[in-house]
Amino acid sequence: MDAESLRRLLLDRKIATMPELKMALGTEVDVTVFRKLRELAYRSSYSHRGKYYCLDEITRFDATGLWSFRSVWFSKYGTLLRTCEALVAESEAGYDTDELENVLSVGVKDPLRKLAHEGRIVREKMFGRFVHFSADESRRKEQLRARRVWDTHPADLSFGGGVRVLPDELKAAIVLFFSLLDERQRRLYAGLESLKLGHGGDRKIADLLGLDPGTVAKGRQQLLTRDVELQRVRKRGGGREPLEKKPPK
Repeated sequence: MDAESLRRLLLDRKIATMPELKMALGTEVDVTVFRKLRELAYRSSYSHRGKYYCLDEITRFDATGLWSFRSVWFSKYGTLLRTCEALVAESEAGYDTDELENVLSVGVKDPLRKLAHEGRIVREKMFGRFVHFSADESRRKEQLRARRVWDTHPADLSFGGGVRVLPDELKAAIVLFFSLLDERQRRLYAGLESLKLGHGGDRKIADLLGLDPGTVAKGRQQLLTRDVELQRVRKRGGGREPLEKKPPK
């Protein structure tokens, strides 16, 4: 089997393990598979210990640079270590361990510990737990300011810092309110809730409300840039008809 045949196989299956690829090629040698894969643009998963492979051309990365198929996760940044480093550096207010695990759907304690030890990220203890920030000093100062705002009164915030789990009652209320809105209002409301969530909010809200993440991102961007047409509360011509004045007899 040549590289093009291997490409067609991966296009059909979406993802495959090394044993599956070796079986398809009729070989027992890993090097033979990698030689064929090198002729293609491919990625290995950051979940499942990197044992799954896919083609670049089938991935549809979301706003956080992640893509999954059948609960197998891939990242545009490559390995789990590099993905953790990139997401922490790009985050609005850093991540604690639980928040980043919610985003990545895998455990991240060891990668975060390694990155901090190597100086590739910085971790600081805040409100009783470690929060991880960019190694760039100016960026880290911005993240720290945002984190202090989010964490000062966590009980008063609907979503809290980063990405937290929403109570079922709150989810139900959001979905109910969302159903009462028109298309434009839904997009803007989804964008507003995504802003509350911070980094990764587009995907979380899209999953909750059954929207495309791009729609949520558009609503969020419209709010941030104030690109919203202010409409009249009442349409032109609405309301009570004016009383007709009768001429005096």
